[in-house]
Amino acid sequence: MLKLAVFDFDSTLMDGETIDFFADELGIGEKVAAITQEAMSGRLDFFESLQQRVGLLKGLDYSVVEKVSQNLPYMNGAKETIKALKDKGLTVVCFSGGFRSATGYAKDILGFDADFANILHEKDGKLTGLVGGDMMFFSSKGDMIQRLQKILGVSSEETLVCGDGANDLSMFAHAGTRVAFCAREILQKEANIIINEKDLRLILLEI
Repeated sequence: MLKLAVFDFDSTLMDGETIDFFADELGIGEKVAAITQEAMSGRLDFFESLQQRVGLLKGLDYSVVEKVSQNLPYMNGAKETIKALKDKGLTVVCFSGGFRSATGYAKDILGFDADFANILHEKDGKLTGLVGGDMMFFSSKGDMIQRLQKILGVSSEETLVCGDGANDLSMFAHAGTRVAFCAREILQKEANIIINEKDLRLILLEI
C-alpha cells in the first residue's frame, strides 16, 4: 500500500519551467530554455546548468520573481490528484530543482504537505545570480527521498514518485511506483507507469 508520494514541480505539478518564465522577463527566455532542455535530457550536469542559468538572471528585480512565482500555470489535475492521494492517507511532498518562491506559494494552493527546493539569493531587491538550497545536484532528490522514508518509516515499495526529467532519476531509484509524466526518454526507461497526456489525474487510474 502506498504511503508516500513525491512529485517534481516544474513540468509536472506546474506546466512549464519556472526559470524559463523568469528568463522571459529579461528577454533571454530562449537562451535559458535551451540550457534547461540539455539538463533535463541528461546531457548537461544539473548543478552546472543550474548555476549557469541562475547566473543569467542576475539583476532581475525580486518583486518580479515573486509576481511570476505567484502566477504560474499549474498542471491539469494537479490539485485533484494531490487531494485524492491525501484522502487515501498518503503524505504528498514536492521536490524541485527549481525554487522555493514558486513551490512555497503553490503548497497552499495545490495542497501538498511539504516542499524541498532551492533559494534564489537576492540583495537590495535584486537577484545576485547566486543560488543555494536542498536540490542543487543530480543526486539531491534521491538523497532527500531516502531521508524522508527513514523519518516517516516508509519503504521504497510504499513510495510513488512522479517526474519528467533526468534530475528525477535519483529518486526513481528509491520508489516502487515510478511515474514518467510527459517525460524525457531517459526517465521513461526507468518508469513503470508512463503518462504522455498533460493530466495528472491519469495517475489515479494506474495505482
